[in-house]
Amino acid sequence: MAGATEARRVEVLRAIVTDYIASQEPVGSKALVERHQLGVSSATIRNDMAVLESEGFIAQQHASSGRVPTEKGYRRFVDGLGEVKPMSEAEKRAIRTFLEDGVDLEDVLRRSVRLLAQLTRQAAVVQLPTLNVSHVKHVEVVDLTPLRLLLVLITDTGRVDQRNVELDAPIGEAEVHELRQLLNRALARVPVGQAANRVADLLEHSPADLRHHMIRVATVLIETLVDQPNDRLLMAGASNLTRAGRDFPQGLPQIIDALEEQVVMFKLLANVPELGNVDVLIGQENEDEELQQASIVTAGYGNESATLGGLGVVGPTFMDYPGTISSVRAVARYVSQILAGTN
Repeated sequence: MAGATEARRVEVLRAIVTDYIASQEPVGSKALVERHQLGVSSATIRNDMAVLESEGFIAQQHASSGRVPTEKGYRRFVDGLGEVKPMSEAEKRAIRTFLEDGVDLEDVLRRSVRLLAQLTRQAAVVQLPTLNVSHVKHVEVVDLTPLRLLLVLITDTGRVDQRNVELDAPIGEAEVHELRQLLNRALARVPVGQAANRVADLLEHSPADLRHHMIRVATVLIETLVDQPNDRLLMAGASNLTRAGRDFPQGLPQIIDALEEQVVMFKLLANVPELGNVDVLIGQENEDEELQQASIVTAGYGNESATLGGLGVVGPTFMDYPGTISSVRAVARYVSQILAGTN
């Protein structure tokens, strides 16, 4: 392709992809002339389509049918999108309001994955923040009764864990206050992965009159820190893929299995782009065989210092790429903004 001819063929390809995404029906030259202002005759369009087919951007499924995009064609289409049209102010406000109503980060992420599935009508996944980027922000100790404490561990990534501590002797208000101060002096801003060792050290050096209480508190706190999984995935909208079941060459079960295979999805979300960017993998571009029938759009969320996790959408190769990219980018951005507000 060269000059004006190349630019026109790019427009023809864009029109074919757009029409096929909308209808999932092969696209013919007559339909292109009727629906798009391409400024040339049907004969020229047919010639352009023949060239695009010879170059592998489109394919003809049957001798009498129109053309459908190939994975190469989708890639050319996505790479040529440039700046994706942003969401309307009303859409942005609705997303922000829905996410801001979350009671903590995990609730925000549960909302985000449901929202992504609804916005894109695909399957959505989100990874909770990994421990290796989390730090202890605060440990709260509340006396529920003289023999029971509520222990609340809060990280700078918004994770909140609450545990009850059963004591073997009554505790007073002054002792609760001292426990709280000791724990926060030892753990504030410490990486979560190192916090269990700090608790063990604190236990060895705690005041004698608090030792019996500290043993109970430290035991529960270490269990909380150790029990936290390094990675967790939330998923929503897998049933949306049934709409496109016939369009997965190997069948829908393989895609569902891949979504449920956490190792596969963790590996995918571990390679999200830098904050603010969106990555698109189409068909064979996916390393894992189970996902080579699908397209995947991912983005990272986090704060100024680190990417804390990834989120994304899995769907057929004929997904609405502009709309999906816009939705994934917007949700990732608002999750990051909400997270920044918790620090």
